[in-house]
Order: sequence, then structure tokens, then C-alpha cells
Amino acid sequence: MKPRTRIKLCGLSRPEDVQAAVDAGADAIGLVFYDKSPRYVSPEQGRQLTSSLPPFITVVGLFVNASLEQVREVLQQVPLGLLQFHGDETPQQCAGIAAALGRPFLRALRVAPDTKPDDLLECERAYRTASPYFSALLLDTWVDAYGGSGKVFDWSLVPAELAPRVVLSGGLNTHNVTDAVARLRPYAVDVSSGIEREKGIKDAGKMHDFVRAVRNADAGS
Repeated sequence: MKPRTRIKLCGLSRPEDVQAAVDAGADAIGLVFYDKSPRYVSPEQGRQLTSSLPPFITVVGLFVNASLEQVREVLQQVPLGLLQFHGDETPQQCAGIAAALGRPFLRALRVAPDTKPDDLLECERAYRTASPYFSALLLDTWVDAYGGSGKVFDWSLVPAELAPRVVLSGGLNTHNVTDAVARLRPYAVDVSSGIEREKGIKDAGKMHDFVRAVRNADAGS
């Protein structure tokens, strides 16, 4: 049986977008708790957005340089299954927050043009050594800012032995994700701007098309 690529639809901020993600077949939804992002939601909004989710859909909370207390405040209202650290957090900082709250985490890594394949392997080793709560690297494109870039990085930088363990992000959309999955076979893909009608507002049709494109790659179409 061919492996099924997991799909995270990120940056959801409206109830209708969450429902569209569920209907499209997303494995995970991402909520942004970084107040400088156009996709930011408050803990109260996050609680409302997740109040009617069916089972087996993981809620991922994206944080940028947040303190333990800030993450704890969100968890008191939102049933996060996975934390995503997207700032300058060290392995030790991620490990400390994850252990204190009992949640696994993703570490976002912005891949620059001068990044070497060994850099990615070493980064994964550092986080995996630091914490049993480390889940995977989320590979995004380098930009001089936090959050998603909406741009694609050079996929050839991802070592073949690492690809099946990563979450691939950075500029994915309905037009390129089939090729991305076919080439890298990542564990999961993550998309935000590629399924939007305008910044922060998702498009239900693009969500369905994105999921369908990933499934086409899984099927070898």
C-alpha cells in the first residue's frame, strides 16, 4: 500500500474555513497565535473555531517566540494536539515548553539558498536529542520575517533520508503540490497562502483542489 501524505491546512480564522477544511479531508488544521500575523486568532477565537471539530483532526497551534505562560494560556482554552514553534526558539526552549505542557511539537526551519543538506540533518538531530516531544521539522522558505513565506525553496536541499519525516511547507499550492509530493514523498504537507482568496481568508474550492492534488500524487497520477 502506498503511504498517504498527511495534510495540514494552516492559518484558519473563520468557522466556515474550518468547516471547509474538515469537508476537504484535512488531517490537521493550523491556528496562528502570533499577533503580528494577518491570520492571528486570539485564544477565545481559537476556542470557538475548534468547538465543533470531529475526532481525529489535529489542532496545531503556531507560536513565535512565545513564553511558557503564553502557550499555557492558549491551551487552557484551545485543545491543541501539537505545538508549532516558528520563531527563534532553541532546542532547549522548545523542549521546556513541550515538557511542561505535555504536548509534542513541530519546529519550523526556514531553508535559505545557502542551507546545506547536512544542516537540515544536524538540526533534526539537535531537536530530537533535546526532547522526546519533538515530532518533526517543518521546512519553510527563508524570508526575513516570521510566519509563512508563500515562496518555494529548493527542494533538492532536502536529503532523501530526511524527506519521509518532514512536513513540507513554503509556497505550496494546487499547481505545485502534486510534483512536490511525487518528488520528495514527505510525511506531510502544510499550506496557508496557497489556499487563500485574500490574505487571511481561505477559499473552500482551493482547499478541496489542494487535497485532491496531494491524493493524486499519493496515487501516482
